Amino acid sequence: MDPRRMCSNCRAFITIDDKECPYCGVKVGPRAIDRQEAAAAMAGLVSADRFTTTILLIVNTGLFVATLLYSSQGGGLTLDPGGEALVAFGGKYNPYIVQGQWWRLITAGFLHGGIFHILMNSWVLWDLGPNVEHAFGTNRFLVIYFVANIVGFAASMYWTQALSIGASAAISGLIGAMIALGTRERHTLAGAMRGQFVRWMVTILAIGFLIPGIDNAAHLGGVAGGFAVAYVAGIPTHTRSDEGLWRTLAWISMAITAYAFFQMYLWVRGPG
Repeated sequence: MDPRRMCSNCRAFITIDDKECPYCGVKVGPRAIDRQEAAAAMAGLVSADRFTTTILLIVNTGLFVATLLYSSQGGGLTLDPGGEALVAFGGKYNPYIVQGQWWRLITAGFLHGGIFHILMNSWVLWDLGPNVEHAFGTNRFLVIYFVANIVGFAASMYWTQALSIGASAAISGLIGAMIALGTRERHTLAGAMRGQFVRWMVTILAIGFLIPGIDNAAHLGGVAGGFAVAYVAGIPTHTRSDEGLWRTLAWISMAITAYAFFQMYLWVRGPG
């Protein structure tokens, strides 16, 4: 993907290496993603531009291994966790959600049904995540991911009774965010970027219609949720004063997600 960002003054697309906007001449500060200190906490093991994406991938992988171990309790190893394990670890399962287990709308987005499923989603997230974080900054990125995940599985809940899991709802939200960015900005490059991500989404939906078992309702809900948040959020600039709001929303999103994981833990552990 073309590593570009926007000038905070004239809103033109420039490269990430530009220190001064070639269109308006204003000096350009470091990207929000480059100002974060999270990478330092990892002692330089993970680059700043992939830190958040890497954390998401680690969580996804850890839960995938956990569901495999859960499925293998009766003996024999498997690369595809069973439905019982996916329900136990918080898959979108309507009968439990209507009983009050709303946290499944969050945890479902961190589970995967097989090795091919998690590898495909991981590949797309690894490629797409840093680009969205470059454009919107870490705080907006986290809110977009959180909302898209919930809206995606809420749409799935009302569309189908089938068990549903996977990061693709939130990934669709990241695609929706880039479509929103291309829609907000009035530049030729923005239009080209919007077209690129629209084609991505059309391809994902087409595959969902062709292959049985893929939850297109979650994809549609995810892209709608991501688009809505990103369109309202816009990108961080030096002249905007709402970064504190998005930082607060990001912390709230992480706190609710942590609570959902705690509820998952209690459910897996069972009574006692």
